[in-house]
Amino acid sequence: MKQNRLNIHCTEDYAVLYWDKPAAAPRGAEYTVSLNGEAIGRTDKTHFTIEGLSYGSTFRVDVVSGSYCVGSATLQFGQEKHRIDITAAPYFCRGDGQLLNTDNLQRAINDCGPDDILYIPAGDFLTGALRLHSDLEIYLAKGAVLQGTANIHDYAPRIPSRFEGIEMRCYSSLLNAGELNHKTGPNCRNIIIRGKGTICGGGQTLARKIIEDERARIKSFLDDNKELVESCENSDTIPGRVRPRLINLSNCENVWISGVTLKNGPSWNVHMIYCNNIQTDHCTFVSEGVWNGDGWDPDSSTNCTLFASEFFTGDDAVAIKSGKNPEGNEIGRPCAHIRVFDCRSDCGHGICIGSEMSGGVEDVQIWDCDLANSLSGIEIKATPKRGGYVRGVTVQDCIAPRVMLHSVAYNDDGTPAETPPKLSHCFFERLTLTGEVLDHDRSRHDAAPLEIAGFDTPGYAVEDIVFKDITIQKPSVTLPLRLCRGITLSNISCMEP
Repeated sequence: MKQNRLNIHCTEDYAVLYWDKPAAAPRGAEYTVSLNGEAIGRTDKTHFTIEGLSYGSTFRVDVVSGSYCVGSATLQFGQEKHRIDITAAPYFCRGDGQLLNTDNLQRAINDCGPDDILYIPAGDFLTGALRLHSDLEIYLAKGAVLQGTANIHDYAPRIPSRFEGIEMRCYSSLLNAGELNHKTGPNCRNIIIRGKGTICGGGQTLARKIIEDERARIKSFLDDNKELVESCENSDTIPGRVRPRLINLSNCENVWISGVTLKNGPSWNVHMIYCNNIQTDHCTFVSEGVWNGDGWDPDSSTNCTLFASEFFTGDDAVAIKSGKNPEGNEIGRPCAHIRVFDCRSDCGHGICIGSEMSGGVEDVQIWDCDLANSLSGIEIKATPKRGGYVRGVTVQDCIAPRVMLHSVAYNDDGTPAETPPKLSHCFFERLTLTGEVLDHDRSRHDAAPLEIAGFDTPGYAVEDIVFKDITIQKPSVTLPLRLCRGITLSNISCMEP
């Protein structure tokens, strides 16, 4: 819920609140959090966690920074819920890492009502695809692992989904919620997944099995479309599009994922399609070594917020998307009102917008992120065919190897849009750019800290981009800028770290 400028998610005795960074707040600003007028903590983050208070209790919460009131809200903890232990009768799930628990887990999920919590204790619970429903809360205790198998058949049937901007039938993900329909709004609501445990997929092993099985299934199509295959990133691109995600949210609203480790999806880890109000916080994403192992991907979704999370990913930590030409242009559902802050990348590509952005992307706010250990840093990318737009992106108080706004040549199959995409109205302030990227093999090499390259069509240059108070950790660099206009560089410093 949102009152004034505080956003609060809470359950019976656990609450997480966050607020947008005030425009005038300097780097390292401190905030005081109070309950009923009594200070309970201070933080230099724009979020705060409260736990251990009485069930059902109500408080007035205030956040101030110096003499500035960030916001006030009413915090209402829920009543104590009935705990459904998956290891108890009548479910008897076994956490030995050997017994397949899919059917029993699904019965427990189906039986979990609005006044219940599905409780997963410590143990390694092997399972195939599971289907979630509205008004569901799942709690994973410390040491609990919901472990997806590496058996293709455990992810049947294929379900309507979207991968790399194209609607298609993909294998069921480990956790699935909602039914895909780009013509309607939410059909699944109010899901909480939290705790201190781990949700782990079949990873690259499952991915390879699916790719090879699909390659054999569509061999005739691939043989008859060699030019299309050659235009893709590699020979695995087309058969790899049917891979499931770790968590797939379609047409969902009010989903909160907090505190858990999300690990080794066979492609992207958390994918939200046509969703609204999705919050992910205090999570760890692990998928190093998984091809296309993105962490968190809002896709034609709105009001999605990610913070206080760490990424060890095989691809983008965050990838903001809205469909691929021509389908993405026709569906026309933008990704909008996205917040990413206080996140850290240990490897992977960093925070990316695109390249599937044909439905448009707008109002993306990023702050207080450490992306120094990444390949791309902060990247806004599109291909000449995409159409659509990216606009209204603000990035503040981050460290990254580089910032790129550019046209890319890969993943450029599909019928072209009538016009090229438009990248415009982006603001970058108080950034530290190292000019040194971390590659997939964890080697480091130099790269241009800023790169802007628009589209070779009149009227489609990258435009109205502001860089203010930027520190580049190199004493001498070249900044490649081409096919752009209205670029403002203000107070750019180049110096040794």
